Amino acid sequence: METEAQRYARELRDIEAAIFGRRGEGHVNPSNERMQALIELLGDPQRNYRSIHLTGTNGKTTTARMIDELLRGFGVRTGRYTSPHLARVTERIVIDGQPVTDRTFVEGYHELEPYVQVVDSRFDVPLSFFEIVTALAYSIFADAPIDVAVVEVGMGGTWDNTNVIDAEVAVITPIGLDHVQYLGGTVAEIAGEKAGIIKPGSVAILAAQPAEAATELLRRAAEVGAAVAREGLEFGVLERRVAVGGQFLTLQGLGGVYDEIFLPLHGAHQAQNAVCALAAVEAFFGAGESGALDFETVRGAFASVRSPGRLEAIRSAPTILLDAAHNPAGLAATLEAIGEAFQFRRLAAVVAVMGDKDVEGMLELLEPAVDELVVTENSSSRGLSVDELAALAVPIFGSDRVTVEARLDDAIEAAVRLAEDTGDGILSGTGVLVTGSVVTVGEARTLLGGSS
Repeated sequence: METEAQRYARELRDIEAAIFGRRGEGHVNPSNERMQALIELLGDPQRNYRSIHLTGTNGKTTTARMIDELLRGFGVRTGRYTSPHLARVTERIVIDGQPVTDRTFVEGYHELEPYVQVVDSRFDVPLSFFEIVTALAYSIFADAPIDVAVVEVGMGGTWDNTNVIDAEVAVITPIGLDHVQYLGGTVAEIAGEKAGIIKPGSVAILAAQPAEAATELLRRAAEVGAAVAREGLEFGVLERRVAVGGQFLTLQGLGGVYDEIFLPLHGAHQAQNAVCALAAVEAFFGAGESGALDFETVRGAFASVRSPGRLEAIRSAPTILLDAAHNPAGLAATLEAIGEAFQFRRLAAVVAVMGDKDVEGMLELLEPAVDELVVTENSSSRGLSVDELAALAVPIFGSDRVTVEARLDDAIEAAVRLAEDTGDGILSGTGVLVTGSVVTVGEARTLLGGSS
């Protein structure tokens, strides 16, 4: 006989299949009209709590996790909405640090479903997977209830479906080229789109940006009368020391200097994410005016941060690292962090990517950094086939350094063998990097027994 937990798990699978079958996240219709209509029918649940909104090209999810930890450290009841998920759709909607239960998701969807049908009847283009899950998140947060929502955009800013909130703090992580078919072919155009989350009277927390991106962000802030805090001017990383399992940081916040902060994540990019998160929470609490936040609370929150699938060591002997980098800028940061934190004598990479990414740019970065490349594919309909990926990889790596495996599990096994083939029988100092896509990393975590 089916238990209640099994029933909700089955219903969740059915719901996910049904709504993803509409339009997945890779099929964007750049408009917020349908989302506005849906959220209005629901009574604007997103107005029931305060919010912090994040956009950028890389680092959004990890920065959102850091903000969430900091806020909860200070006793704030939080909701966190991020995307995409690694293994289960419930990971996207988090309350007080825990993904919502299958039951909460299922029952919330059943309450939402009649309104979805009404909006579908009004528009030629039906609501998408992302629109529905975003509305569901906002409704669940209102019902919880929460004090503040930490919300990551899906793509861009102005017309992103999350942008029905008027966040009092907008965080913009570093901007580069990605999703150019939707956001524009230049950094300036992409920044102009992402700047749309900066709302009148808000505080914009800006990570260090290319000059052309900074210009667009500052223009938007001036237009809407938003205050601005910039990395390198109002806040920044003062010192960074590599440590076992992470790094120690000294951060200049808006309200003071925070030292001896242990962050259990690797790389300069994670230190940058940390200081942006700190500045965002300071701005939320008005700490720039009232002084620094409690140092011990800040230290405790950062020490508790986890970011699955972001340079995550999931196995040892050899070390297997999972990293969801999916564009050249993200991969460059990952490779720099690996060089800094790990002393690999031999490194093999497993790569599966989406077809709409700068694949050659990523392969060119990998070529001098890894000894062997194993190309494969993930389960996404947007994924590049293994044969297409191999055709791009061989001219860059040479055929003798490229192994082709159609299945991800076989690819990981092949990479382990290649990493261990040191020629001297010594296995220490060997590693495998699985990268190229959030989908790839999520599937690898499942294969390797990773937990959320």
